[in-house]
Order: sequence, then structure tokens, then C-alpha cells
Amino acid sequence: MRLLLLMLGISTYVVGIGTHAEAQNYPWCLHYGTGFGGMNCGFTTYQQCMDTVSGIGGFCMQNNTYQPSPGSRPFTRVQRRYPY
Repeated sequence: MRLLLLMLGISTYVVGIGTHAEAQNYPWCLHYGTGFGGMNCGFTTYQQCMDTVSGIGGFCMQNNTYQPSPGSRPFTRVQRRYPY
């Protein structure tokens, strides 16, 4: 019985230390028509959103609350000018 409780405790602890669920925020949102007012901001590209709209209706627009993660910006080389 003690072994069973120990195993249950360990299992609960292992499950509890996993990553927590976070809301996903993507750059394109699908609005499901005017009747329901539902919205799904789970699209990374405009084409992906439009493909979904073609099957169920609604319209796509940019997500005004989208903030890209710091690591997702393209690499740009800084050109330094040295005085002569």
C-alpha cells in the first residue's frame, strides 16, 4: 500500500513539473461570420487562413495583438562604418 502511494505521488509530481499550456498567438485570425462572432487566431500565413475560410466561411484579417517571439526575427548584418 505504501509503495502504491509512493508511486502515485511520484507520478503526480512528474506530471506536475511538465510545461504549462500557453495561449498561442499567431499573425492571422479567422472571423467566423457576423452571426456567431467567433474568432480563431491560430494561422501562421494568410493562405492558411484563406484555405480554412473557403471551407467554412468567414473572413481573415491580421491579428493586431500578435507579437513575434524575440528569436523569430530574421538575421540582419549590421554594417559598421569605421572612421578613417
